[in-house]
Amino acid sequence: MRQDAQRSRERVLAAAREVYAELGVEAPLDVIARRAGVGNATLYRRFPDRSSLIEEVFRDGLTATAELGESARAAEDPMAGLTGYLEHVFAGLAVDRGVTDLMTTRLAGVPALQRLHAHNAETIGILLARCRERGLVREDVSVEDVLFGLAALGRAVPAAEAALPGSWRRFLALFVDGLRASAGREGGGLPGAPYDGPRLTDALAALHVAPRSPGPRRTPPRASRD
Repeated sequence: MRQDAQRSRERVLAAAREVYAELGVEAPLDVIARRAGVGNATLYRRFPDRSSLIEEVFRDGLTATAELGESARAAEDPMAGLTGYLEHVFAGLAVDRGVTDLMTTRLAGVPALQRLHAHNAETIGILLARCRERGLVREDVSVEDVLFGLAALGRAVPAAEAALPGSWRRFLALFVDGLRASAGREGGGLPGAPYDGPRLTDALAALHVAPRSPGPRRTPPRASRD
């Protein structure tokens, strides 16, 4: 790659990181091109579609999260491993809306993200099983229950961070406390059936439905004087 082509590619990646952090991964590609100071054609030559750009922008962060998951699995105290892992993930959600989109939905066409989602589900499953063996978590919660609960709470993290920096930790602690065995004994069983794979897939898809544009504001008609 020529030096000028390499520089334009690096500008596109830097701009994409900024824009995704501010607006999420559905930000228009022309916004990224303008911020990078390149034309749309240049951006598409480097990254033919949105998925390829997202893959490149977030690859290192996704790899780091998977590595942290491996460390959490090896923790002597599985509850501490689970809590520490979730705190790391949610700290990323608090500062980057792009990370929020990636970690709380099932965006298609990004292999590194698909691998991380599978690894994340496996990590949560392993840690819950270890906690359950020690009587630390309630018996009536499924891995899919936890994954959807975390996704739903994760979608709210940017709003919590904007209202009061760091307040997401309070709500994550409430969620984790609800998993503890003591919560099951004191509050009784959970209502309804636990989530399974198909229910989780459907719920995550519905969670990420983009809100409709409100459209142009209309001036209400004046009351007739007749």
